[in-house]
Amino acid sequence: TPSPYTHMLALCALAEAYVLTARGHASQSRLHPVRMGTTADFKTGLTIEFDNSVWKVQEFLHVKPGKGSAFVRSKLKNLETGNTLEKTWKAGESFADAQVDKEEMQYSYMDGEDMVFMNMETYEEERIPKGDIDKAEFIKEEMQLTVLKWQGKPIDVQVPKSMTLKVVEAAPGAAGNTAQGRTEKPAVLETGAEIMVPMFIKEGEEIKVDTDDRKYLGRAT
Repeated sequence: TPSPYTHMLALCALAEAYVLTARGHASQSRLHPVRMGTTADFKTGLTIEFDNSVWKVQEFLHVKPGKGSAFVRSKLKNLETGNTLEKTWKAGESFADAQVDKEEMQYSYMDGEDMVFMNMETYEEERIPKGDIDKAEFIKEEMQLTVLKWQGKPIDVQVPKSMTLKVVEAAPGAAGNTAQGRTEKPAVLETGAEIMVPMFIKEGEEIKVDTDDRKYLGRAT
């Protein structure tokens, strides 16, 4: 039969193991603290976490009614499912910033409905459905981009707000169009995106484009 002394040693060992485990968890949480934000930090494209998922802020509006408390209306996109959600927040309400990792990759090719990106150092590939990528129609072949990952899974691609792209299709501007009040015409860019451009823009020209607003910014210099 084990002696009381043996029982005491066993209890001490268990207590020590518990303390070490608790310290380990505490140090881990300090190494990976959850960053918190509030509705004052909202901006288009911000990634946040709630309801055990990751979301991107697509639109938001701060509202301060004459009576009652201020609030914020938002439109969010779930970066796991692609679903959108309209959510109202109390002004100043907090949320967890999404712990997103960034990886530089090059767009390689389309594979069915997926866009394939490659890490040029490791040659590892990631496939992301084209429908899940905002502004996918502005991505060029062999373009260097930042792929966002959440819990190891690719969820989005950062497309620059301003890009220089070639016009591959544009109807010639007829002389009478401006007189009739028409100042713009549709044009197709080298990536397949279609935007409105001034009547004087011709096929083969390179132009600057705002990819967020899908607007012509000017001729490339």
